[in-house]
Amino acid sequence: MCPAPCEGACVLGIIDKPVSIKSIEVTIIDKAWELGLMVPRPPANRSGKRVAIIGSGPCGLAAADQLNRVFGHNVTVFERADRIGGLMMYGVPNMKADKRQVVERRVQLMALEGVEFRTNSNFGGAPWLAGMAGPLGSAPAPDGLLAQYDAVLLATGATAARNLAIPGRGLRGIYMAMEFLHENTKALLDAGCTSQHWRDAVSASNTPPSWIDTKGKHVIVIGGGDTGNDCIGTAMRQGCASLVNFEIMPQPAESRETKHNPWPQWPRIYRVDYGHSESEAAHGKDPREYLINAKEFLGKNGRLTGVRTVRVQWVEKTPGRRVPEEVPGSEETWSCDYCFLALGFTGPEVTPAECLGVSLDSRSNYKAEFGKHATNVPKVFAAGDCRRGQSLVVWAIAEGRHAANTIHEHLGRKDMS
Repeated sequence: MCPAPCEGACVLGIIDKPVSIKSIEVTIIDKAWELGLMVPRPPANRSGKRVAIIGSGPCGLAAADQLNRVFGHNVTVFERADRIGGLMMYGVPNMKADKRQVVERRVQLMALEGVEFRTNSNFGGAPWLAGMAGPLGSAPAPDGLLAQYDAVLLATGATAARNLAIPGRGLRGIYMAMEFLHENTKALLDAGCTSQHWRDAVSASNTPPSWIDTKGKHVIVIGGGDTGNDCIGTAMRQGCASLVNFEIMPQPAESRETKHNPWPQWPRIYRVDYGHSESEAAHGKDPREYLINAKEFLGKNGRLTGVRTVRVQWVEKTPGRRVPEEVPGSEETWSCDYCFLALGFTGPEVTPAECLGVSLDSRSNYKAEFGKHATNVPKVFAAGDCRRGQSLVVWAIAEGRHAANTIHEHLGRKDMS
């Protein structure tokens, strides 16, 4: 999950390979679980204060852990899906983060320490992917939330996905990346087995699959980030017939360009992730097509059959500002049965903020100053991607802990032991 920005900024990396900080940290925590050192440590004293956290992703869980175990507050975490974990549960495929060994064991530990978790709690009736949440749970109304709790933390993430408004978008077979990833992960977890075992079970029962099944299909993924790679890896494991990945940006260089990307910035270099390597092994070539832009979805009888594209080149129109220009005569048509849009996220869904009267900033994020995390509404705080925009899991965890400290100060219990 973590791209290890610390390694990109490691001083040793200037002249040699950086210290493998990520693998060291992973080894430490894995060893701690193996030796039985990760045991429940509930707080010795309770403050009597109640805190509600909306969202159970990395930010919400980090805040809940700190508020409960360190400060002794009574914490309730509300999650609109049927499982706790947010992005780590349904936004990341199993092969990248094992749900039981990474997410559920930690959630179970927190529950034993006193954190209360409520799933299927769609606070404020915020829009949710159709059919992906369970039956409506016990999410309180906005006014009841503020009345029942001494503080509220919004940690909803940045889940408003960027769409692609081109002709043919309404054809069947075009999905947002998170729809594909969520349904696939949920199907596996509900069945308690691997995708192949689950497919065999479905075949034996003669019932249609409940996830978006790309087996034997031609797939196009638009977007070259981590989410796009996860779509590639998922489609490969389902047994897709072919796979192409569109990226509008040029192919990165093999090594860091020190003039425009100096140390200690994150090195923007060409990388081969698990999805790319698996696709190349199966289909004979890297699936990525660079400097290409989708112009139109093509279909027949309401069903997707292909994508029309054009090649682009990046031109510097004004100093420091480059824009893509279409290359004349470069139009192509690509056949496909499924297309997944992995174009990033525009920010958080606004409904929770609207319900509580929380202001938004100029980028449509929940407005709260970094380090303080207080919104314009008394007792309501915001942290993580919903406050800063789409970012790394490590930043979400850091903001969750910062927000927990601020909430603790707000509750006036600084000297608890």
